[in-house]
Amino acid sequence: MLAVTGLLIVAGLVIWSILTYNFLVKYRNLLKEAWSGIDVQLKRRADLIPNLVEAVKGYKQFERSTLENVTALRARASATEGIKEKADSENAISQALRSIFAVAEAYPELKANNSFLDLHKNLVEIEDQLQMARRYYNGTVRDYSILSQQFPSNLIANGFRFNKAEFFEIEYATERKTPEIKI
Repeated sequence: MLAVTGLLIVAGLVIWSILTYNFLVKYRNLLKEAWSGIDVQLKRRADLIPNLVEAVKGYKQFERSTLENVTALRARASATEGIKEKADSENAISQALRSIFAVAEAYPELKANNSFLDLHKNLVEIEDQLQMARRYYNGTVRDYSILSQQFPSNLIANGFRFNKAEFFEIEYATERKTPEIKI
């Protein structure tokens, strides 16, 4: 009787271990899928930058340093590995793009340019898609982190080296700061 109980306990632990391992594998693959969604949107945004730079280049007074900065940041971001480093480089691109749109406000003929307006509209659409991809990714990171850090599933996660996942935080070029109201 004691041997049967021991076998049932061991069988239960083996089944639990297998199920926990499979859940961890599932969430690790969901993380990869979620990251690929972000990566696609970042690539779309990066592909839009040369067109934006070309649309703005025609305005002689437009600050060349701003355009060169955006181009350099785009090149740096494409070579970046790692979630934190990618977020940092993409945030720098967002700030540079924001500065292009801020400077463009001073050029009414640029703001009326159909090419520029189309590019801006596309950028807004891409940023919306990027925000949705980021939310999905971060939700998957949350679920994976809970599973891999809670006891007793953390024993399986640590034993099979399921690495910690990082959240992806990024600012968007189309975000506007909330205006301060002083009374």
